[in-house]
This record gives sequence, structure tokens and C-alpha cells, in this order.
Amino acid sequence: MTGPVEERPGEGAPTEGTQTEGAQIEGVQAEGGGQRRSGLRNPDKAVRGLGAGTLALEALVLLLAIQPIRVVGGDLSGAAIAAIIALAVACVVLAGQMKRAWAWPAGTVLQGLLLLSGLLHWSLFALGVMFALVWAYALHVRRVILG
Repeated sequence: MTGPVEERPGEGAPTEGTQTEGAQIEGVQAEGGGQRRSGLRNPDKAVRGLGAGTLALEALVLLLAIQPIRVVGGDLSGAAIAAIIALAVACVVLAGQMKRAWAWPAGTVLQGLLLLSGLLHWSLFALGVMFALVWAYALHVRRVILG
């Protein structure tokens, strides 16, 4: 939104007699009373959604890429198709497990496996590079939000 922002009644600075020290106002304050870096109500959930969405999109792109790779790139072997399907299933399963502590490192390993599948077909390497960059950005956003 551009332009001036009007302050609505009940918003803005607390009035005299309002208790705010140590209280959590809409999830914005951290345990120490300082402002959270991100300002999100639930940063853990937001970051999990980012990771799950990235992996779900990757699974969809991998499955939809099978036919165009066969037509344009030619010579897509059965092993390459099996690798694509296995990676897509792994992406979906991992997207559902993003609340686990091991999910982010496992997602990084998954990106490496996609890059490695480039040995089966060059277009898989190209997809691996693209999604490795997207995953690196998601890791960067996670680090910025969660600290």
C-alpha cells in the first residue's frame, strides 16, 4: 500500500494505564520482551509452510515434466522416469514432515539427489539447478525469520 496510513482508534501506541510489559501482543513480542525479528504471529508455522510449498511445487513440476522431456529432449530412459517419480514421491512425503527437525536437511539432500539424477538426463540436471536455487532461497528466508 502506498500513501499515508491513518491510525485507527485502538491501534498504535498503548494508552496510559494499559499493561504491556511482559505481555504478548498478538504474538509480536518475544520471551525477552523485545520485538521478534519477523513480526509474524507464528514464524515457525510460516517457515514450515514455505518449505512444504516449495517441495510440493517441486513434486508437481517433476511429474509434469516427464512428457515434455520425452518429446523435446528425447531418449528418456525408464531409469530416469523411475527416478523422477521416486523424487516426486519423496518431495510429497517430505512436505508433510516439515514439522520434524530433520526435514530441512533431508530437503537439502533431496536437492542433491535431483542434481545427481542429471547423470540420467541433462534436463534433470537443469531442473535440479533451478530447484536447488529455490531451496537455497527458502533456507535463507528460514534463517532470516527464525534467526
